[in-house]
Amino acid sequence: MSGDVQDGALDYEKSKELARSDDPNVRANLARRKDLPPEILYFLAEDSDPNVRQEVAINDAAPELTHSLLAKDEEEGVRTQLATKIARSFETTTPNADDKSQQMSHEALARLAGDQIIAVRRALADAIKEIPGAPSNIILKMAGDAEIQVSGPVLEHSPVLTDTDLIRIIESPRSEGARNFISKRKNVGETVSEAIVATDDIGAIADLLGNSSAHIMETTLDNLVDRAADIELWHAPLVARPTLPDTAAVRLAHFVAENLLDELLQRDDVEEGTLADVKRVIQERLDGGSFVIENEADVPIPAQDFLTAEIPLPMIQRLFDSHRLDSSMLERSLDAGDYSFVLGALIVSSGIDQDIVQLIFSEKSEKGIVALCRLSAVPINLIIRVQQRMGGIAPKDVLKPLEGDYPLTQDDAEWQIEFYTKLARRLG
Repeated sequence: MSGDVQDGALDYEKSKELARSDDPNVRANLARRKDLPPEILYFLAEDSDPNVRQEVAINDAAPELTHSLLAKDEEEGVRTQLATKIARSFETTTPNADDKSQQMSHEALARLAGDQIIAVRRALADAIKEIPGAPSNIILKMAGDAEIQVSGPVLEHSPVLTDTDLIRIIESPRSEGARNFISKRKNVGETVSEAIVATDDIGAIADLLGNSSAHIMETTLDNLVDRAADIELWHAPLVARPTLPDTAAVRLAHFVAENLLDELLQRDDVEEGTLADVKRVIQERLDGGSFVIENEADVPIPAQDFLTAEIPLPMIQRLFDSHRLDSSMLERSLDAGDYSFVLGALIVSSGIDQDIVQLIFSEKSEKGIVALCRLSAVPINLIIRVQQRMGGIAPKDVLKPLEGDYPLTQDDAEWQIEFYTKLARRLG
């Protein structure tokens, strides 16, 4: 029977006969056809089987009359498919206010944009977000959706939204999450950037700084550099900005973490005189003992007295059990040179025997240390410091993060621990 539906042309009477078939699969196959008379597809849009109605919703040949009908369908899947189809139709449709068929599609789309089910609205947002010819009233409605998973894609991508629209959303009291998506838009203009910065939304400003295509006034960028010392979230995107104001690199060198300093030194736009000032600031920090810089060849190798010192394991275990052994505590201990505490934190957090952890550090194994860090959930930004300050790893041998992730996989980390466990047994 399905062959009758799919193969060859159907006359009108045969179409009507198949549309009334008792077999829902026959009716669904019929609803897929592009050569049916509009009234047959409209008839199938009222079918009792949701799979049949969904096929009509997908079918590009279905008349616009079916849109208003299916937009009210009780099945979420039907409405989702319809939303996607109508949205994509605007890729090839020239807007015409006098076209009644378009009006029906617009009305159906407006209903779907306000659908009570988030999944339907999200499907519509994903389908319509980059279409230049999308109806502006629909885009504005979705851009103001209370669910950020619906509004976010439209705010980040829609070319229909004007700077005036975006600034109004940025300045609205309920736009905190929306600002982050606007900050990520391609080629954000200066007026929109200014509006984002004026909100003092730390996260949105970080996203704006991280958007290499965003246009930010030099004076604004200069002010952000001045404010950034206590806002770590801005450090990495500032260092990576395509262009920086004069002296910004020197000011950043005073406070960014050591893993960012190498990137700062490698910038092509830093003039020779400024570069010399940056290196001087870095050296002053090095001489002051604030950190061990990873790209200097003469980094002093630290003593490993902490390996034989008493470790306050009971206290660290209590901190761990009460969820107070966090990354900030670990970082403060590292910076203060309290390596016994950090060693104990690694032992407790990883659950690895103390003698194995101490063996890894005494062997000065960068892979073993990074494995410990990974299994202890040490933040990525601390693994270089742990290797250098506690392991005495030479700068050229340090394992650096790879695209924001550990340089060892979970399996590699477990293998390293297994290796040192066996080594510890042999050493007895």
